[in-house]
Order: sequence, then structure tokens, then C-alpha cells
Amino acid sequence: MPNQRATSFFPSRDTEPMTQKIIIDTDPGQDDAVAILLALASPEIEVLGITAAAGNVPVALTSKNIRKVCELAGRPDIKVFAGCEGPMEGSLFTAEYVHGATGMDGAELPEPTMPLQAQHGVDFIIDTLKAEAPGTVTLCTLGPMTNLGTALTRAPEIAARIKQVVLMGGGLFEGGNVTPAAEFNIFVDPKAADIVFKSGVPIVMMPLDVTHQVLTTAKRVAAIRALGTPLSEAVAGWLEFFERFDEAKYGTDGGPLHDPNVIAYLIKPELYSGRHCNVEIETQSPLTKGMTVADWWGVTKREKNAMFMRDVDADGFYALLTERLARLPAKA
Repeated sequence: MPNQRATSFFPSRDTEPMTQKIIIDTDPGQDDAVAILLALASPEIEVLGITAAAGNVPVALTSKNIRKVCELAGRPDIKVFAGCEGPMEGSLFTAEYVHGATGMDGAELPEPTMPLQAQHGVDFIIDTLKAEAPGTVTLCTLGPMTNLGTALTRAPEIAARIKQVVLMGGGLFEGGNVTPAAEFNIFVDPKAADIVFKSGVPIVMMPLDVTHQVLTTAKRVAAIRALGTPLSEAVAGWLEFFERFDEAKYGTDGGPLHDPNVIAYLIKPELYSGRHCNVEIETQSPLTKGMTVADWWGVTKREKNAMFMRDVDADGFYALLTERLARLPAKA
């Protein structure tokens, strides 16, 4: 059962509109911030709105951080919505120990002046999917999937209208990064993840197996800093702060850059390869809560429900990221 190139999973891009409509659901987080910048720098992508999730830090901070990033990119027109304040069940587990107290330590940005929308993020997701043509909107989830899981619970009919969910989360051969079995985004809200994976929506996963291959090496960070803009300096500062935890943990040159892989896949899916398989979410076990149980070898008869990416052209990923960051305005 060989790996599939990513382009073989969904219909050819030749038959699709040039611009892909997306909603980003995110919990910045330095890597989330870089993912937002990559999306805003890419003409192939139309960002319909960004919803704030509670994850790396509480939603009051993630909704502020999203607006800081949009203003850094010169895009105060992007609509930003605050989402759910905690997981669908249980209490919120956050990651200031990785991302710092603000969630985006490593670069000082001014307080945002663009408004936070009055509408709740879950309502925005539901209303947007009902307003747009079926099969035209991709959900990009970069944090815990609480907002999307809640939206699917309130309005299950929207599942048939979603083009695909492209998510950062999970792990198989790499295991977990917050427990031996579980990756952070799934661990924080396994119930929401379970709802999404059982929804019937086409799913593409960027697990730790992929993201641990795209390390923020000193050479790659230096190439971003060499762009010579305040934006590139902010990104380099974020990456140098963010990587310190994983460098100490894994003993590597640089740390994994997780969330931008979701956006890079939309732009250049040929960078990735994986396998269409069944993925189930463990929601009950205290030992393996949040584990993504991926049937990579097809040993069960469970229905295949996700494209589980395993490999990435890391140099191609960083070439794309650096080239796109250079396109953004040099905002102070």
C-alpha cells in the first residue's frame, strides 16, 4: 500500500477555481501566526474570516493575537471572530510553557486597532457555510477543533456543504507531544475532534509525522530574517522563541513548524504525500485521551475517513514560505 501524493486525493486543481475560499480557525501561537501570514500572502487563497479558538492561550488572547497578525500583514479588513472559551467537555489546557504568556512571545507588536466582530465564531462558521455555494469553502483548523465541533453539533446540515477540513493535529509514528499518545490540538478537545472525524467531511491531516520534518533550522530562520522587513524580523523572533522548547526536548537544530503546513498544502499539495485511511479519536481512556488511532496498515474494516499525511518536501515548504513572506508589505 504505497503512499499517495496529495494531489491524488482530491480532484485535479485544473477543474477548480483559481481562488480557494477558506475559514481559518486558530489559536495563535507563533506557528499559527506564520500560517495566517502565509494565507494572506497567497493570491490562491481568499480568507473569508478567521475564528479564534481557545488552545495555546485563552480565547481573549488568541482573538487579540489574530488581529495583531492581520495588521502586521497590512490586512485590517479581515474579519475576526471570537469563538468558544473552552473545550466541549472538561477544562481548558493551555500551552504558555511553549508559546509564552502572550501566546506570541518573541516579537513585540502594537495592540490591534481593527475591531473584533460582534458575531460569535461558531455562528460565523454556520452562516458562512450556508451562504456560500456547497463544496466551495475549506475549513483550516490550526488549533483545537472546538468551534467546528460545536458548529457541526448545532447545525449538522453544514457538513454536506464543507469542501474539506485541512487540519494540523494528531500523530502516528511520532506519537504525541503533550502526552506519549496525544498531540496538543486533539488532546485539548478530543470530543470536538471526534465529531469532526465522524462527520463525513473530507479530511486532510497534517500530523506531527509531517510537522516534525519541517524544522526551523538556523539557516532557514536566517533566510526569513534576511528579507529585511519589520514583518520578517517579527517572524524570525517568533520562530527563535518558539523553537527553544522543542530544541531542548528533542536536541534538534530548530523546532517543528506545525500550522503553516495546512496553508502550504492548499497552495502546493504536491509537497506532501500520505495515505487515505481510517482515523478514530480516543475520547475516554485516561492513558491515551486525544490519541489519533490511524489504521495506516488497513488492519480493520473501518471506513477510510482522512488523508493522513506522512511525508513533506521540507526544503520546498521553506522556499514557499520565505517567498510568500517577501510579498507582504513592510509594515512597521
